[in-house]
Amino acid sequence: MKKLLIGATLAFVLWFIMFSPWTAQKVNFWAVMFVSGLLLTSYVYLQNKKDFPRLFTFEPKHILIGIISAIILYFVFYFGKIISFALFDFSAPQVASVYSTKTGTPTWLISILLLFIIGPAEEIFWRGFILEEFLRRFNSRAYALILSTILYTLVHIWAFNLMLLVAAFICGIFWGFIYLRYKSLVPAIISHSLWDFAVFIVFPFS
Repeated sequence: MKKLLIGATLAFVLWFIMFSPWTAQKVNFWAVMFVSGLLLTSYVYLQNKKDFPRLFTFEPKHILIGIISAIILYFVFYFGKIISFALFDFSAPQVASVYSTKTGTPTWLISILLLFIIGPAEEIFWRGFILEEFLRRFNSRAYALILSTILYTLVHIWAFNLMLLVAAFICGIFWGFIYLRYKSLVPAIISHSLWDFAVFIVFPFS
């Protein structure tokens, strides 16, 4: 439990720096994201050196699963955006505030970070470490998935953005299920990275 608490605390601190109104304006979001990815991945590796390679067991079908799941998730959010924009006045400004993080950072750099650093690092930490730790402790896939998703959602609370919290919860459940279903981070990493790239760069919602 100690290493899980330390890892979760580290994540909460890093997400606080990235998202809180007291710190977000004083740092470059993408620089902190990059550092966070390296720190969290290193932490997972140091805690689980022997099991680390097992997280990346690969089958050719994982590529297709990752691509298709990213497309499915994109359209879930696309239709969710249409519904939320129609029902809630606050949804459009909150979504726009998420995209404001792109200001001042080259698109090509954001693309590289999303595809090769942020997506993989978040899956390694949240599914490969946090979800796995809950699995070891409670021996219940459903319980572990719910707890890890709640934690993944709560670290985004510093943004005080309901739309971001809902998005984090949906994504946490989605990618957590993929990891549990295929017992590998590979399809979840592909899905996460491509989805990030699609919603931030290729087909943004704002």
